[in-house]
Amino acid sequence: MSLLWSLLLFIAIALVSSVAQAAVVEHTFNVGNFSISQLCQPPRIITAVNGQLPGPTIYASEGDTVVVHLVNTSPYSMTLHWHGVLQRGTPWADGPAMVTQCPVQPGGNYTYRFNVDGQEGTLWWHAHISFHRATVYGALVIRPRGGVNAYPFPKPDAEHVVILGEWWNTNVYDMERMAFLTGIPAPHADAYTINGKPGDFYNCSAANQTANFEVRQNRTYLLRIINAGMNTPLFFKVAKHRLTVVGADACYTKPYKTDVVVVSPGQTVDALMVASAAVGRYYMAASPYDSAIPQGPPFSDTTATAILQYAGVRHKTALPVLPRRPAVNDTATAHRFFSGMTALLRPGKPTVPLCVDTNMFVTVGLGVSECQPEQLLCNRSAPPVFSSSMNNASFVVPKSTSLLEAHFNRKPDGVYTRDFPDTPPVVFDYTGDESDNATMQFTTKSTKVKTLRYNETVEMVLQNTRLIAKESHPMHIHGFNFFILAQGFGNYDKNTAVRRFNLVDPQERNTIAVPTGGWAVIRFVADNPGMWYMHCHFDAHISLGLAMVFEVLDGPTPETSVPPPPADLPRCS
Repeated sequence: MSLLWSLLLFIAIALVSSVAQAAVVEHTFNVGNFSISQLCQPPRIITAVNGQLPGPTIYASEGDTVVVHLVNTSPYSMTLHWHGVLQRGTPWADGPAMVTQCPVQPGGNYTYRFNVDGQEGTLWWHAHISFHRATVYGALVIRPRGGVNAYPFPKPDAEHVVILGEWWNTNVYDMERMAFLTGIPAPHADAYTINGKPGDFYNCSAANQTANFEVRQNRTYLLRIINAGMNTPLFFKVAKHRLTVVGADACYTKPYKTDVVVVSPGQTVDALMVASAAVGRYYMAASPYDSAIPQGPPFSDTTATAILQYAGVRHKTALPVLPRRPAVNDTATAHRFFSGMTALLRPGKPTVPLCVDTNMFVTVGLGVSECQPEQLLCNRSAPPVFSSSMNNASFVVPKSTSLLEAHFNRKPDGVYTRDFPDTPPVVFDYTGDESDNATMQFTTKSTKVKTLRYNETVEMVLQNTRLIAKESHPMHIHGFNFFILAQGFGNYDKNTAVRRFNLVDPQERNTIAVPTGGWAVIRFVADNPGMWYMHCHFDAHISLGLAMVFEVLDGPTPETSVPPPPADLPRCS
């Protein structure tokens, strides 16, 4: 009997060890040409990964090492960013072009290797150069080390990845180049998509252009919702179904019940859905939230759809039920969702730092600037062209070496300067009529970074402006999650805002949709050495300069310092 018990104990220990042991998750991403036809357009070539739109979903468990071999067979330079991955100890794998690496040239390759220790939930990956993110993207799902039984919410019966995107009928690289060369913003998308397909409500919609999800009545599904769109926040609804949000940006939240999810570009939401409706067919719908009305640029006022079909439905060709769409300018609904979630507190997880070392007040918004020398088609006899900035500094990435290489080699001269301002150069009525003043709108180009000591705690007020147009900017920080202490409308008033700070269970995210014509306060600890991009996740605004970089200095040990670059790090041509 003792031998039997010993054998059973050995098997049990082996099983536990196999569950707890981290693995290496390895993929090869061939980035190349892919022929596709959408919206009754002739087949055209896009850039995609492994001939898929969206690209492959990467599944990993907390603590795993992810290895992705990028093979660039496309005609364009390429990088990949692992959106929301903290990249502790692996800053060379972060991916933004000319920030942490030079691009992978056509015919070249590079291996991204990073760990997902301490992270669980839905993240994603995408190209981080030009406008290639429009077609080069996919999901990154990180499950708990203990499997689905370790979720801090009721175990779902199944999961579905739901990636929202935007589609253009033109070549997105050429579109970005023309926008830069002329100084005229690129046109809006021709359609929104769900899992790469526009759905039933566009011209010439076909059956193979609508995504389908099958469910069984009374079962619970975890929807992993990602806004991979380029420039548009989206409302997401499922007809006749309510959702319970349990996570955002791979950070668990307390259960938040809603009939509409709002996701700005770059953000993710994990939501439970019980298939409790009558057996039938129902539309999922993604429609635009345009916070810039009436001042902002044109946008596509259309709706992407997918079909939620119950198993056993008799009439598989019956028209699905369509949810009621929020108004495109429904800021009240968007703000209620963005501000309504709180964190699910868990032992051993980060809590809000209470002592602040550095305070920053940063304006974000549009403006104008002079034509740059490289803008060869810019009309220099006309008024200034569109630009964007943070604290009136419009960011330009370097051309000959990446910021991280310059930092590591201690050779910043000629690459970047350490003078990003903690406050705007001029104090004015940021959201009022004074913003119409042409002097206020003018900005200059630079490559300014903010240098932080290792382990420094930063509190940043993000103040939206009405320069050109007020709108909700999705601000993303690479290399960190941050706590959202408070948010509101109008000009930030510290005396009243501090009383509203949530220092107990605030949301933790990597991308925040700053309220249109409003402000948000975030706080984070700079405990990750490297060069970390902070930017608006509207790609149209990144190219205009709505960005900056945090330079986080090394800590006291090799483990808290930037390691040497990998041998295959791409070189600038």
